[in-house]
Amino acid sequence: MATSTASGIVANLGGPSNITHMTHCATRLRFELRDASKVNGDAIDALPEVMGVVPQSGNRYQVIIGGAVQTVFNEIQALPEMAQMGQLSDAEVKAAARSKGPRGKFSWLDNVFEYLSDSFRPIIGALLGASLFITFMALMGSMNVIGNWADSRVALPDSWAFVNLCWKCIFVFLPLLVAYNASKKMGADPWVGFGIMAVLMLPGFTALGENAEQIHFMGQTINVVHIFGLPLTIFDYSSQVFPPLLMAALLGPLWKGLKRIVPTNIQLIFVPFFAMLIMIPVTAFIIGPIGVYVGAALAQGLSAINDFSPFIFAIIIPLAYPFMVPLGLHWPINAIMLLNIQQLGYDFIQGPMGAWNFACFGATAGVLILSVKDKDKAMRQTATGALAAGLLGGISEPSLYGIHLRFKRIYSSMLPGCLVGGLIIGLGGGVKTNAFVFTSLLTIPAFDSMFLYGIAVLASFATACTLVVIRGYKDTEPATAPEVAASKTEAVEAAPAESHVEAVAPIAAPVEVAGEETPAARELVQLTSPLAGRVVPLAQVPDPVFAEGTMGKGVAIEPSSNTVVAPGAGKVVLAAETGHAVALKLDTGVEVLIHIGLDTVKMEGDGFDVHVSRGDVVEAGAPLVTFDPDKIAAAGYPAITPVIVMNTKKMDEVFQAASGEVGTDTVVLIAQKKAKKTQPAKA
Repeated sequence: MATSTASGIVANLGGPSNITHMTHCATRLRFELRDASKVNGDAIDALPEVMGVVPQSGNRYQVIIGGAVQTVFNEIQALPEMAQMGQLSDAEVKAAARSKGPRGKFSWLDNVFEYLSDSFRPIIGALLGASLFITFMALMGSMNVIGNWADSRVALPDSWAFVNLCWKCIFVFLPLLVAYNASKKMGADPWVGFGIMAVLMLPGFTALGENAEQIHFMGQTINVVHIFGLPLTIFDYSSQVFPPLLMAALLGPLWKGLKRIVPTNIQLIFVPFFAMLIMIPVTAFIIGPIGVYVGAALAQGLSAINDFSPFIFAIIIPLAYPFMVPLGLHWPINAIMLLNIQQLGYDFIQGPMGAWNFACFGATAGVLILSVKDKDKAMRQTATGALAAGLLGGISEPSLYGIHLRFKRIYSSMLPGCLVGGLIIGLGGGVKTNAFVFTSLLTIPAFDSMFLYGIAVLASFATACTLVVIRGYKDTEPATAPEVAASKTEAVEAAPAESHVEAVAPIAAPVEVAGEETPAARELVQLTSPLAGRVVPLAQVPDPVFAEGTMGKGVAIEPSSNTVVAPGAGKVVLAAETGHAVALKLDTGVEVLIHIGLDTVKMEGDGFDVHVSRGDVVEAGAPLVTFDPDKIAAAGYPAITPVIVMNTKKMDEVFQAASGEVGTDTVVLIAQKKAKKTQPAKA
């Protein structure tokens, strides 16, 4: 890589002072810029060795290099002028990237639900742990070992009161946890957001209401005091989630605005000070009460529907959830559940929601049964992990994203399970719970009535499982791997030169070269799939660099397994430390890149286990990288995996050789090498 190319990239990005952060993945240079309007993209695209440019939302920019990306990255870092580069801290870069969403461009509605999701997702583990303490206390209460553990007015023996604190520690201080995550999502200092919300939770703040004037509003008794002549409403903000969400949504823009106007050398002190000076009174006097009122209005709206007809409500919730969860629309409902428990002392949504969850788990169990029957090892592993996460943890995402959304037939088998469970709960008059829990096998004792709820979720599970086993879950039954490979190869060898393209479903039509061998007679190289999963055309990958073939031709795999294996014997030429990409130069001369997921470089190796190093010689089928699909899904990134022939230009053609479900022994690509020119015989 010529140094002039590195210098040209920097100069046309607006100079080193316009670059705040630089990194790279397997094929691209990734830049954070101060002002993206200064970029001359055409000039960068015209530089030697640059394969393309990708402007992104905000001030992010990508330059596509290909296999030499590490070299050009090092060249840029070595430039003397790069000493002027003003780097942001890693935390600032990550916060800025997260605040714009994992794939860069979202509508305002998508941003809202991404914000809600990222505010709750990091604390799921703590909520899960607390929910098991809740279940234990509920079980003890149902056995009359203790009194009403969920009623703060009931005095429990000291030992049981201590156990009760083990779950209250999470739910009482939930506003602080949400404030931290939401502030971080918005690009502000999360500890400042934490501190602002903490003011409203101080015992001294609550004590202000002891001698306050009482008024009644929206079914609540509100304490009002006057601070410097201004009315201040005093609430118990324990377990509230809407106030910290609204606070952080305002803190983020304020924080960025302060950083623009406060001189850099005093930002460390005065940006947090002015942020707190403004946001503490704004939150206490305005945002906090508004958050309480908004939450109360939403909760009362759902409560009115439930009071009008618990039967209809119990049917609507489980039928709606399968469509709400993939869109992230369930996060506000979780907030309302918490609010119900605080204001009503119980929640009526989690019971019907359990019908959806267990129908989801039942469908996964049906897939597991069929995968064992069909000896589908990859799907068996996926379904086993998803079922365990569901039944023991109450988490539906591994089932939903790993299996259900990939096979359309599953939903039509799962929805009857949702309906059956909802009908049973509705006919029984509804189910309540005194605490927020995840709907798993372990939390069944937390519901009242436990018997009605148990029958409903069992029926949901059994219905969905039975229907999946009877109807199957695959949209189409693909041929076995040997049949696919044989049929595609025979089509290439047997078809005439002018028609073999259609026979093997090529990515683009090959061109015959006059005077040389016909394409059908040229050497064909077969590449097996590096993953078990579903093959999709490269054009369907939601990333223009891959979809438009900038890196080369190939296919994409929606994985059902979690281990990437070598598609042929060869040498490892790239093994990214982050695990998101690996490249091989096969013994056949084909250079192949396997990019696990999209934008997964941002996970910084979390969830990836790399088994090879650059320079290693591997055989076909050798494990290269193991990854955690659940972590990729939880991080908000697509797991779709492009498989690219990097040296496409050295091939006459690259063909897609399979579709539908494939295993690691299925041929998915056929590369047609260019014919070697023969020299005329010497006389």
